[in-house]
This record gives sequence, C-alpha cells and structure tokens, in this order.
Amino acid sequence: MVQEYQLRVTPRQAVEEALLKEYLSREKGIPATDITHIRILKRSIDARQRTIFVNLKVRVYVKEEPQDDAFTSTYYPEVADKPSVIVVGAGPGGLFAALRLIERGLRPIVIERGKNVHDRKKDLAKITATQEVDEESNYCFGEGGAGAYSDGKLYTRSKKRGSVEKILNVFCQHGASTAILADAHPHIGTDKLPRVIENMRNTIIRCGGEVHFQTKMTALETDGQRVIGVRAVRLTDQEEVSFRGPVILATGHSARDVYRYLFSSHIQIEAKSLAIGVRLEHPAMLIDQIQYHNKNGKGAYLPTAEYSFVTQVDGRGVYSFCMCPGGFVIPAATGREQLVVNGMSPASRGTRWSNSGMVVEIHPEDVVAQGMNIPDDPLLMMRYQEQLERACWIQGNRRQTAPAQRMNDFVNNRRSNDLPSSSYAPGLVESNLHSWLPPFIAKRLQKGFVDFGRRSKGFLTNEALMIAVETRTSSPIRILRSPETLMHVTVEGLFPCGEGAGYAGGIVSAGVDGERCADCCASYLLGDNTQH
Repeated sequence: MVQEYQLRVTPRQAVEEALLKEYLSREKGIPATDITHIRILKRSIDARQRTIFVNLKVRVYVKEEPQDDAFTSTYYPEVADKPSVIVVGAGPGGLFAALRLIERGLRPIVIERGKNVHDRKKDLAKITATQEVDEESNYCFGEGGAGAYSDGKLYTRSKKRGSVEKILNVFCQHGASTAILADAHPHIGTDKLPRVIENMRNTIIRCGGEVHFQTKMTALETDGQRVIGVRAVRLTDQEEVSFRGPVILATGHSARDVYRYLFSSHIQIEAKSLAIGVRLEHPAMLIDQIQYHNKNGKGAYLPTAEYSFVTQVDGRGVYSFCMCPGGFVIPAATGREQLVVNGMSPASRGTRWSNSGMVVEIHPEDVVAQGMNIPDDPLLMMRYQEQLERACWIQGNRRQTAPAQRMNDFVNNRRSNDLPSSSYAPGLVESNLHSWLPPFIAKRLQKGFVDFGRRSKGFLTNEALMIAVETRTSSPIRILRSPETLMHVTVEGLFPCGEGAGYAGGIVSAGVDGERCADCCASYLLGDNTQH
C-alpha cells in the first residue's frame, strides 16, 4: 500500500526517519514496523512563530518497496547525423537548450568563450592571488555560466513559462540530490553543481553533439535577414572557425561585447530596467537567531536561515536579492577596471557568514535623469553599469579589494572606523558609500534598511557589512523576439535565449527558457508548427 500525507512536524522529526515513522504510527495509525520507506515529496519550514515547524508532503510505502523512481528521467537519442543548431553559451540557458534539441532529434553544437567547469577554478583563484580578472574565464564566463560558481539556487517564480519540475528532474538525472525536488527553495551548492554540469556536457557529446570551449563568437553569419551560422575565434590559437545552422543565442547577462555587436549590426535590442546596490553580509549565527527566534541559532536540525525583504522607497522597489545563507561574497567582474560583487553558497551552507544582494530598482528614465541622456540608446543601462563598476574599482584602490561600510554607520551617515571580518577573499577597503554611490540609490538603500530593521529586530546592525557594488542582477538589455516563435523580431533563424537576452532571471528560469527556445528552433528547422 502507498499513501500520501501532509504533515506538520518538528525539525528533528523531519530529519530522523525513525521519529517520523513513530509520528506516522501515532497520528495515522500505521504500525511503524510496517513502514518500509518514506519519500519526502515537498518540504518547507514555517518559522513565523517561536515554535518552528516543518511542513512535509510524504509518500509512505507500507509493506512494500518503492517501485517508482525518485526522479523522472529523460531519454536522449543519438543525433550525430541530424541537422545542426548552434548554441552560443554554455550557461543554464544554453545547456538546457542543447539537451532539449537532442530530445527533439537535432544536433547541438555548443560554443563557449570560457573554459570547462574545472579549468575555470584556477582562474577564479587567481583573482584573489593576483587581483587580476581573466576576461574570458571568470565567475561569469565559462561552462555553467554565472550560476556554476556563483551559487546554484534553483528557486524561480516563472512557472507559467514552462516546466520547472522538468528542469529539476534533469539536474537529478545528471547527479544532483533528489532533495531539490522536495525543498521549497532548492539549492545544489557551488561545490556540487560543477559535477552536474560536466555530466550534462557528457550527455550532449555522447549523443553526438559538440561542445567547444574557449571558442568566442565574433559575428553571426547571415543570408539577407536570415541567420545561417556563426563565425568565431578559437582563443587557444586565434584560429577563425565557423559553424552552420540556426542560432540559439544564450550568452548571459555579462557578454557586453555581444550587445555591442548586435547594436552595431542593427539587430534590434532595447534598454531594460534592472537593480543595483550592494552585497549585505551578516554573521550567519545572527541571521539564524533572528529568523528562528532563538538565541542559540538554528540548532542541530534546521538549515542555515534565509530571509527575504522588499519595500517601496520613493516610488522604487528596494529588496533583497539572491540570498546566500552560510555563503561567501565573491568578485564577479568580467574585465579590467571593473569591480562587481556577487554571492554564493556551498551545499552545506556552513560558512560563518550569510549574504544577500540589497538592491534598488532602476529604470532607464532614472539613468537619463543622471545626465546620461543619449537619445534612444539601447546600451544606456549597460553603460551605466560600467560607469558604476569603474567608480567602485577606483574606490577599491584600482584592485579587486572592495569598498565596504558597516550597515548602521551607512544608515547614520558616518564612516566606519574599522570593518568586521568578511568572507570576501580579495580584501576590503573602508569607504563612505554615500560619497560615491549615486544618491538616488544610496538614499533608497538607507531608508530601506531602516524599514527592514523595524520589521526584523537585530537586522539593522553594525555587525553587518555592506560590500559594493552589486550591478549584475540581470541583463541591462532585452534582445527583441516574437512572443510566439521566440525568434528575433526581424532576423530569421536567431533565437535570443535566457538571462542574457532579458527573458530569465536565474538558473531554473534560464533553463526553462532554453527548452522553449529549443522547441521553437526545432519547429522552425523541421517545419513543424505544432506547439510543444
């Protein structure tokens, strides 16, 4: 017999199967000795009151072993002799597009400017050791994209766009823990995700696809208003190469050379709103104490605590973004004379710190009001990002040492005489953030922090550290495409995809968009107008 139940249990009961069996025996009348297996289908923590509960949806197997798999596998056929599609970028949008193309009987050729997921590690370590950023291999460029070494969170609200469950199941098929299928806020972890990404690449190659690293797109090949392939340069020897087929363009939110190329080639793009601010880092124990209403923190059975804040200040949203419990703040620049920060968490979420982006909603008209008034400039928001990142780099002594200020000092307009310990490995320099952050950002952050501190006692504190600057929250550009075909509005055979095209915001939503683009590309290439 198999039964499903909704349960509300203590954190210890949720973790220890023997106690969970006792609970089911007591509450549901099932003899504990008859329960052969418990599969957790959904799990979320209710920390609204002082007594913490865990809400579970479970599948209970009574006197029988599970016959169903913990996840749903996808069949990937051999496609070596099938028509080719060029996928530019090996982030989540590109990888899921490539896998979906294989499902549809097409051969993906993936080109990626950066290195494979393991070789990237050496270049990331060099940022701290040498204070220099490799412009082609960094926290944003390389196999797995920005998500591979920046966090690995798998939470999205974009469920109307496609199957989130499918994306999570594909991750499990390639080695991710099946816990991501149950958790309300699933997370693989930066230490685990690279292996999963490598397995996805191996599937692509095993099925007859190709993956080319250190191969940078330089131009689209066109026949009139139709894209028929790409030109690229192999960075290892500077040899020019070309690939033929329709193109799924999944280059991520930091490929600014691609945006400039599209603009100069008169391929329609537009400036879009984004959010800019700082990374806010607290001691993880403090966030645990606040969120779990307990001076002892999370205890033995609860995960490192998360938080989420949002408010309106002077007509613009101020909110937390990409919260990383038990994580690190990392240097995320992609070029020279830039300083950008982001956050990541290992699977254990076990560091001494917790951080989150704290950002202000920015519209193009806000930037125009700052004097960057170039009529109809689709690169406006990108140029503004670049301006702030350079200003931050200058404040950081023209290195990757990030300008920082204690949170309460910032709110009270005073300098910080010293800085607390931080997870940010390249180092910090004390800075009065009000002196160089644009006032329309700094003042909204200031008011937002007061509001958040009012709602959550202890959150507004000088134990917390503001580390500048967080600018890469999303793409500053939208590459225009048809809502029905997902093809570019004027260029046939070009499918702008994922976060870099302005249609996704994170690993899962980029994966969903990658699958949708692959479906539309398959319909275009195979002459099949059936909706998938």
